[in-house]
Formats: sequence, C-alpha cells, structure tokens
Amino acid sequence: MSCCAPGAELCLHQAGNLNDEILLASRIVDAGLRQTDLSVPDIHCGGCLQRIEAALTKLDGVVRARANLSTRRVTIVWRGEIPPQFMPKLESIGYRAHLHDIGANGKDTVLTELLRALAVAGFASTNIMLLSASVWAGAEAATRDLFHWISALIALATLAYSGQIFFRSAWRSVRHGQTNMDVPISIGVLLTFAMSLYETIHHGPYAYFDAAVSLLFFLLVGRTLDHVMRERARQAVSGLARLSARGALVLHADGTQTYVAVDEIAPGMAILLAAGERVPVNGRVVKGTSELDYSLVSGESAPVQAEEGTELEAGILNLTGPLTIVATAAATDSFLAEMTRMMEAAEAGRASYRRIADRAARLYAPAVHSLAFLAFLGWMIVSGDAHRAITIAIAVLIITCPCALGLAVPMVHVAAARRLFEQGIMLRDGAALERLAEIDTVIFDKTGTLTSGQPRVSARGDTSADMLALAAGMAMHSRHPYSEALASLDNKARRMAFDVMAEHPGKGLEASLGSNVYRLGRPGWAIADGRAADSDHDIAVALSTNGEMVTCFTFDDALRDGAQKATAELTKAGITAEILSGDGDRRVREIAGHLGLPWVSEAQPAKKIRHVSALRQAGHKVLMVGDGLNDAPALTAADVSMAPASASDIGRNAADLVFLRDSLEAVPRAIEISRAARVLVRQNFALAVIYNVVAIPFAALGHVTPLLAAIAMSLSSVTVVANALRLDVRTMQQNGQEDTAETKALVACEAGK
Repeated sequence: MSCCAPGAELCLHQAGNLNDEILLASRIVDAGLRQTDLSVPDIHCGGCLQRIEAALTKLDGVVRARANLSTRRVTIVWRGEIPPQFMPKLESIGYRAHLHDIGANGKDTVLTELLRALAVAGFASTNIMLLSASVWAGAEAATRDLFHWISALIALATLAYSGQIFFRSAWRSVRHGQTNMDVPISIGVLLTFAMSLYETIHHGPYAYFDAAVSLLFFLLVGRTLDHVMRERARQAVSGLARLSARGALVLHADGTQTYVAVDEIAPGMAILLAAGERVPVNGRVVKGTSELDYSLVSGESAPVQAEEGTELEAGILNLTGPLTIVATAAATDSFLAEMTRMMEAAEAGRASYRRIADRAARLYAPAVHSLAFLAFLGWMIVSGDAHRAITIAIAVLIITCPCALGLAVPMVHVAAARRLFEQGIMLRDGAALERLAEIDTVIFDKTGTLTSGQPRVSARGDTSADMLALAAGMAMHSRHPYSEALASLDNKARRMAFDVMAEHPGKGLEASLGSNVYRLGRPGWAIADGRAADSDHDIAVALSTNGEMVTCFTFDDALRDGAQKATAELTKAGITAEILSGDGDRRVREIAGHLGLPWVSEAQPAKKIRHVSALRQAGHKVLMVGDGLNDAPALTAADVSMAPASASDIGRNAADLVFLRDSLEAVPRAIEISRAARVLVRQNFALAVIYNVVAIPFAALGHVTPLLAAIAMSLSSVTVVANALRLDVRTMQQNGQEDTAETKALVACEAGK
C-alpha cells in the first residue's frame, strides 16, 4: 500500500512538482544525459560520501554520483525523461537534500550552532573543573555531594544542548542500521555521565562530570575548526558566482533594449557592453573597438585589442570603449561556469586526502571502546561485581580519552600558525601544513606572483619634468592600466585643464591646449608617420605634439622581491621549481631566463589543471603559487597552494596559505616551518601511543581509579602541548640570525629618522 494512500492525488501532485523542479534545475551534459546538483548539509565525514554514492548509484537511471565533502554537494548524472528518486533515497538513509542554488549566499546556520554549542561546553567544563578541584582538595562529605549535584545539573544541561551535535548524527546512523564516528563518541560521553550520576546518587567519593563535559568541549573544537576550513574551501567556488554579471542589456531586432538576467541570455542574443563592464557570457564582438583586461582569464597583464570578430569569455573586463557582442553560449556553459565546475572537481579530488588525525581517530575510537567493554566483561566474570566492573571500564575510557591524540595535531598547528604569522604568512587550512611538508615540486604563476603585477614605466626621448607631468596629467583621464602607470610618473599630477580631452577606444588619449594637439597612446596612431615607431616593438605608448613624437614609454613587469633567493633556496632544498603562466611566450621566457627555471606559457585554466594533475599522477607532491582567477582551479587542484595578499578574492579563497609581505621568500620559509611541524606531530603521536600502551594495562587491571585516570589523561595532554610549543624554539633558532639582522635594520632605520 502506498505510504500516502489517503491523499494519493496530493502525493502524486507533490511528486510531479518535485520532478518538474529537478528537470528545470538540471542541465544536459551529453546525449541523453542530465546532471543535477543537490545540497546535502548533513555530510560531515568520508563515510557519508561512501554511503551516499553507493545508495544513489543503485537507483535506476543513475549513471554516476559524486559527493563532495567540502561543499556538501552531490552531483548526479542520470538518463531518462523522469528523474530518479534522489531525495527520497537520501532521506531513507538519513540525509536531507535540496536542489543546489549556486547564487545562494545565506547565513551559515551550522557554524552558528557549533559556536553556541562550543561556548556552552567551554563555560560548563570550566565551572565543573573548579567544583572538582574543591572536591579533590578534601571537601567534607556533605559539601562534596552538593558540588557533585551542581556538577550533574551543569553537565546534564550541557549534554542536552551541546551534545546534540553528536547525538543527532549518531542516532540517525543507528536508526538506519549504520554507524559513524559520532556513535562511539556519544556512547562514551553518555556512559561517563551515567556512571557519575550513579556515584552521586549513592554518595560516592568520585564523579567524572568534568571528564564527560571536557571531552565534549574538545570534540566540538575539532568539529568547529573542520567546518570553518570546509567553508573556506567552498567560498572559493561560490565567489565565482558573485563575480559573474547578474544580467546584461540585450538589443532586440526592433531596436529596443531590455535588461535580461544572465540565466536568461541565450546564444544569438545581441548584448550592449559598456566600458567598465564585464562580459556576462561567452560571446563574439560584432561592432566597436576597445581594449580588454584578460587578467582574470589568462593572467596576461597587458591589455588586448578587441575588434569585430574577437571571441570573448565571461569575466573579461571591457576597458575603454562600448562593444556590441553576440552571445555564443548560455550562462551555464560560460567560462566562469566551467571554472566553477573545474574547481569543484579539483576540490573533490583533494578532499580525499585524509589528515593523520582523521586516519588515527578512525581506528582509535572502536579500539578504545572495545577495550573498555572487554575490561567490563572480564571483571564481571572474575568478580561478579557490576559496580566494580563498570568503574574499571569507566577508568579505561577516561585514561584513554583522545584528548592527547586530539591535541597532537592542533597544538602543533597553532604553534606553526603563530610562527607563520610572524613571518607574514596566514594559514587558512591547518590540514595544508601536513601536505606542504611533503611537496617536492613548486609551480609559480608569473604575473602578480613572480613579478609585482604592476607595469613599470621606462621613458625615452624628452624626459624632462614638464613632459612627464604632461603625460601624467593626460593619463589621469583614463582607467587603462598603462594610463594608471603613467599617472604615477608625477607624484603631484593633477587633472590638467585641457581645452578638449577625448579618449579614442583602442588608440589612446587626445588633448588640445591652445594651438597644440597632444596624443598619448599607440605609436602608430599618436605619431603622424608611425612607421618608425612601429618598427620598435618595445615601444608601447608614445606622447606626441602636433604629430611629432616627443617621448616614448615602454612597460615591463619587475620581479617580486626575494624571487631569485626563494627559487635558489628551493633548488638547494631539492625541490623542483617551474613557471606556469597564461602570458605570452616572450614575456614568460624573459622571467624564466632571469631565474633559471623551466616554463610553460599561454596556459589557460584547463591547461594549468592538466599540467598540475599530470605531475600529481606521476607521483609528485605539488605546491601551486598563484594570484589570479585563472589560477584558482590550479590552486585547488594542487596538493597545497599559496597566494600573495595582492591576489584576487577568488585566488585568496582558493589558496591554503596567503603571504602578506612582498617577498617571495615566504614560500621556502613556509615549507621549512611545515617540515619542522611534521616532525613534532609524529613525536606527539608517538607520545600518545606510548602513554596508552603503558596506561591501559594498569587501568584494565583495576590499579587506576577514575580520579587517577583523569589526572593521567591531563598529564598526557600537557606533555603533548609542551612538545608542540617547541616548534617556536626550533624555528626561532633556525631563523634567529635573520630575525636579528632584520631587527637591527629596523632600529637603524628608526634612528636615521
């Protein structure tokens, strides 16, 4: 019988509406194949990915399903006229789902819930610890019982509020006949609370509410940090949607103009693109001339001439003149949409990398709970005393509390993050430290990464102050990148009061002052007979008076501070470095020659991903250093990534580390710190393992009370923390001479002032 027989018509109507929504939200990816993206907010571990993918691929019509842990999305490719029952299937295994909206940018309710639960658990654990300290100090029986009851009330409220983060997930898994990491966590916390409550009711000398609540607090710290890191990874993708134009002015056949949402733009529509606007969808120029900023697409810093027939990609910035373009693709097939899909695919690949702590915890919890259960069974068989058996089992659970194991990685990461910050490097993902320590290949973008990204001006001819001021004054009337560089030639440049000032798209600026006509722009246009200037391809801009060239300007991109030293240090450390750039071959070859590095030029985003993926498939661990939107997919595809603070928002969001200072020496410095951190992480795991190997037998044999177990657990955590703090000492000793020299230089500079 149908589950909704009493309202079958309503049920069918709702199912029909859902199918219609799925069809509208899906897109055709191949002949007979459609793709649907679902948001599944309950995804939180690798086990979730496996269950979801296995369940969906069993549905009729589903060709493949891929779940992404970072974005909490599921991509399903299916065939047929009627969509398979994705959502009911996910609901049946305990996962809520809804259609994904790439433009959605609502409040992060999950983070809000985690932070509130964390705050409650932290406040409660602190207060219970204070009460426990009073009991341990030798409180009288009546006072002890009072403190135990107060602790019980605080712990009960904390478990009811903060513990639901784990309890809901555990119950959902158990209810569907499955298990996850939250199941043993919930059992341990609840069992410890129950045993403590029993002791309190029977006026026992010991209660372990502090252990239960503290364990909950540390687990919530890890869950919150993990969520924040996942959200940062997702922001790199969602930022692309915000970068895309929301709509465009469409020119109809009858001459009317209407503003159309970008999703409604179809191939063949004529679009009016004003100067300063971004191309909304891939298209082709049919009227007008202008210059385009391709930096987001290819990384090329030099403006590119656009004329009739020029092919454009979504995201390109129109600099100087109005254009009429014809759309050649819908928004879902545009360059930005393809970038989004590439970044999601790359992120899904990197998400499969499990951190050391995750791998250890996967084996740790089942082993600990099995040992506690065996201890309980053993003492029941030997003594028949249920109270003693449960007490010993609780002691085993407490003494093997994963606090030391849980702190092994985070504390080292905290110390490493602090040291990185002192070096001007921001760590955005703690897991990146582990990957960074293993890299053997570094790939640099050119413009904005190896170089400053700002054109450097060189002048020839009449370079007097008056001529430079004239060029700067004219340049201030344009937003062209070369104009901005020329405007900086005179620090006191103001908008000069010309009689006439006009900008000719794709050519330059023309100004009249009295009887003189000045032109600043392309040599072939600015000079009456531009053939001589055209023969010198280094000349980018010419300043002429009445058709006669007065001053000519060339532009190049200066190397970033520390670029040569950084590449030399990488080579000395046995790390291979190379250049991967979207710029033209000549520009890349010049920089590569200065640094002695191999290079790949004219690399579009897809080519960059293929290059990075090929290196990874060959067994290399790759660090990508880039700054632009065109680098974002490669940044995500690499094992670990870095970006300068001057990078685009998308580039910074896609990167694992961001260096704030201009010097590129941040790259070898970050690798050095990550390798020192790796050594300490391994030492911490060794300490945690040795502690458990020694402590567990004593607890299982009944030689350790729960109180002593709690003290031993605390000491193990303190040991791990103390070892982690050695990272500051190690890196300070290694970099002490440099820091001292830098400090002396700063002091001398201040004294000179």
